Amino acid sequence: MANILDSIIANKRREVEAMARLGGEIPAAVSSRPTVSMKQALTDSPTGIIAEFKRRSPSKGEIHPLALPSEVIPAYEKAGAAACSVLTDTVYFGGALTDLAQARCRASLPLLRKDFIVDRRQIAEARLYGADAILLIAAALTRREVEDLTGYAHSLGLEVLFEIHNAAELDRFTPEVDMVGVNNRDLRTFATDPQLSATVARELPDGVVKVAESGLSTMNEVRQLRDAGFRGFLIGETFMRNADPGKALSEFLKS
Repeated sequence: MANILDSIIANKRREVEAMARLGGEIPAAVSSRPTVSMKQALTDSPTGIIAEFKRRSPSKGEIHPLALPSEVIPAYEKAGAAACSVLTDTVYFGGALTDLAQARCRASLPLLRKDFIVDRRQIAEARLYGADAILLIAAALTRREVEDLTGYAHSLGLEVLFEIHNAAELDRFTPEVDMVGVNNRDLRTFATDPQLSATVARELPDGVVKVAESGLSTMNEVRQLRDAGFRGFLIGETFMRNADPGKALSEFLKS
């Protein structure tokens, strides 16, 4: 599984190049729908759970291959999620932009387009298909790219979750991002260290909304990270491995 991130990013850049050849210029206006602030939702939420919709992953294989966003996302919202993350990568995660669109039609909570974004076209797509925020992964981008893509996202009314995997990647941090996520899963090897978020938290800028991502499976871990200053907790597999992910989230919060 070594260097899987490099394979994903290389494939994503090929997709973007094909999109550019077929689609021409980025549309000037992509949606007039008012967006919902994910940053504010996490700040206001007593739990800060970002429940994720995904069917599979490169490391775990099939997780919930027949899951429908039109069923799972409303159940997440009803159970008490502060926001939802929707995987839209097809090749490696079994997602699609139509999943995001279906989620938008059935829920009012903030939606994060979780994908490997390397180009403005993907951000325009995110806005068109119903996202309120996008993910920018430090390991896949330069600081200049982070700055450019953040500025473009903001011009469309989208917020940015900037994801790092270690403190060294903060050299690509720009103060304009809305949230900083610490992914406990190393996307180059897909190994998971649930303690990584707490370790890196001390290096994060003061005042930034902090989000812990991946490898969280108990409410006790969430409480400990809240004490360390985190306000968002992105959890997917823990819920998606259940036949009823919404019920799994409800039981998780009751625990």
